[in-house]
Amino acid sequence: MTNKIRPARLPASKALVIACLALLSSSASFAQTSTPSYPATAKVEQTDNYHGTTVADPYRWLEDDNSAQTKDWVKAQNQVTDAYLAAMPQRLPVRKLYTELYNFEKFGVPFKEGGRYFWTRNNGLQQQSVLYTAKSLKDQPSIALDPNTLSQDGTVALSGYAPSPNGKLLAYGSSKAGSDWQTWKVRDLATGRDLPDAIEWVKFSSATWTPDGKGFFYSRYDAPAEGAALTGANYFQKLFYHRLGTPQSADVLVAANPQEKEWGFNSSVTDDGKLLVINVWKGGAKNGLMVLPLVKGGFAGGEPKAISLAFDAAYEAVGVNGQQLIVKTNKDAPRGRLVAIDLQGTGKEAWKTLVAEGPDAMTGASAVGGRLLLSYLRDASTLVRRHGLDGKPQGEVQLPGVGTASGFGGRVQDRETFFSYTSLTTPSSIYRYDVASNKLSLFKRPQTAFDAEQYETRREFVTSKDGTRFPIFIAHKKGLKLDGTNPTLLYGYGGFNASMTPGYGITSAAWMKMGGVYVLASIRGGGEYGAAWHEAGTKLKKQNVFDDFIAAGEWLVAQKYTQPAKLAINGGSNGGLLVGAVVNQRPELFGAAVPAVGVMDMLRFHKFTIGWAWVPDYGSSENPEEFKALMAYSPLHTIKSGVKYPAIMVTTGDHDDRVVPAHSFKYTAALQAADTGPAPKLIRIETQAGHGAGKPTSKIIEERADMLAFFAHTFNMPLP
Repeated sequence: MTNKIRPARLPASKALVIACLALLSSSASFAQTSTPSYPATAKVEQTDNYHGTTVADPYRWLEDDNSAQTKDWVKAQNQVTDAYLAAMPQRLPVRKLYTELYNFEKFGVPFKEGGRYFWTRNNGLQQQSVLYTAKSLKDQPSIALDPNTLSQDGTVALSGYAPSPNGKLLAYGSSKAGSDWQTWKVRDLATGRDLPDAIEWVKFSSATWTPDGKGFFYSRYDAPAEGAALTGANYFQKLFYHRLGTPQSADVLVAANPQEKEWGFNSSVTDDGKLLVINVWKGGAKNGLMVLPLVKGGFAGGEPKAISLAFDAAYEAVGVNGQQLIVKTNKDAPRGRLVAIDLQGTGKEAWKTLVAEGPDAMTGASAVGGRLLLSYLRDASTLVRRHGLDGKPQGEVQLPGVGTASGFGGRVQDRETFFSYTSLTTPSSIYRYDVASNKLSLFKRPQTAFDAEQYETRREFVTSKDGTRFPIFIAHKKGLKLDGTNPTLLYGYGGFNASMTPGYGITSAAWMKMGGVYVLASIRGGGEYGAAWHEAGTKLKKQNVFDDFIAAGEWLVAQKYTQPAKLAINGGSNGGLLVGAVVNQRPELFGAAVPAVGVMDMLRFHKFTIGWAWVPDYGSSENPEEFKALMAYSPLHTIKSGVKYPAIMVTTGDHDDRVVPAHSFKYTAALQAADTGPAPKLIRIETQAGHGAGKPTSKIIEERADMLAFFAHTFNMPLP
């Protein structure tokens, strides 16, 4: 889950916490010989009144991540889980397989700044990917910054970076132990040394240089209260300008709103260097947009001018064409359109449609090479179309196949751009695209231990409970027999306008090599078909998301891919909520589950860190009608005693300040206290780790291999 703020440049190997889930039905046989003996979890007399309904919260004390009692509980739970996992014969062979598949070169999408190219590379098993630079693609690249040198154990990650306009300096953010909090510094690329500048308490922000290279814009929060850094609510973000060589205390406030605590700010500079564009967010998929003129390529103060602050749609600045600001929006166009806004005009008369809404969902737009490159999704697969700056169509970019393409960044004056392409069985390859000639050339293609020729993929369509049709992508070894015996892993997310499109992952590759079927479901709540598809999975309609996922599971059983006892489900963050909800609603449909870093307490999620920003998707327990909907599916509150549940292994990180670990702690405690059958109910709590981004390679391998071994053990699969 994100709050929709994206750093300007992210490391290529963003470690995604993707937990594979598998639920065990009452008819399944257990490989383990006995149910684990769980640590005793104390209960407290805590109740809350929600609009006349009293709700008990006996594990409220687990919300205090700093208390000695919580730390003791974490230690005791990990001891039980560690012992269980260590006894599984599949554990070490799966970890060996996962390591072999993970060990290949991984490249980020290059971009150009200051006459230099920049991209990330991981040689295979490096804890963090390294940022490289070169003046030419033919030159031997040099290291711009190696985050592996920032800590001994690889738990300090490069969270964002932005080269200066002349390519001589690098502003970079780092985060510790997976936290969202960042510290930004500036490195001299010639000497490899950091300047004295240091920016603290940055979160959900990139750095945006002024064209003169004298400073950059960034967003930050006030320093949190002592002990509240990982749990305290994040309000009143402010946009600042930092001038090089000055202390942070001297930074100039650019934008803030003391009357709107939920407002946040992200910034970019137009290619002509004349405008600072300010994206104003406050959670959800809708945002505001402001602009501020820059004087001679530098910041001279001033009051930002609002383009729109109605928060009635999504607005994303794409570029400028003379006095026109080109904006991608879903205002009056749920699947997206491109508009040109006359910055000298006022009202609706200043808005002109450049590219009208079409049948496919517009998911991205960039102005490169004097053209507009527009990305679309058609049934969750990428299409890219070319247009002139006047909006006139100029054909399509011929992609390598049916899959996912991302990138296409750059400046309007650039002649080239780069993108990555991947499918369920194809690791990400990087392509260079010559805009004028409309031709592709391969930049980097990794060599892996996964032989794609042995596997096949297909896209099928499933009909949900209310008749809604949605796509699923299926991958497995060639020659699969549809006899209902195949271990199958079903992944979903279903929220926050995040589109689930087919892409290669080590977890899915390892699962397929182990003989399993991997399935990706593009369900409602995402952005696969535009704003209406997203909104159909929000607030009072959130049950649609769970119905879709359940329908996908039922379809896989009906089509004899698998059976409930061998059907595993997977989801992280909002996907962890998905898994927790469907496990409680249909425990007999699945075989094992590992909800990762999930939002499990739907009544109190908005009280921690950035949780309030999820209210546009979930609703709030402070609203009577929304409370009833939340209470009906909240994983913590809908655990049914006396019903046999599948095998469940919850995963979280002790430094997760996106979805605080209390969600997983309380949910696990409730599972273990209830009579949910003999299948294990475990929690794996990673130390010195957060929501997923920046997690070192060693922790990724150990965690995900443990997940697959847990599935294999539960399903009595042979050793890989």
